[in-house]
Amino acid sequence: MTHQITAMVPDALFEALNVAARGLNQSRAEVIRMAIDCFLEEFTDVAVATRRLGDPNDAVLDWTKVRRELLDSD
Repeated sequence: MTHQITAMVPDALFEALNVAARGLNQSRAEVIRMAIDCFLEEFTDVAVATRRLGDPNDAVLDWTKVRRELLDSD
């Protein structure tokens, strides 16, 4: 099932959408679907990271130690 969404966008964003659609040889609707999908994936990742940062039971890594271990792993 699909749903129709109507949104107002500024001229500059509309033109950027047209350029992207032409460059990808896709419809504006397809580019919008791809953009929403990417945004929601990133949004979910940020939500998980934020939740983990607030979890006192989640281990906190010392960046200096991690970097040293990664560089010395040869």
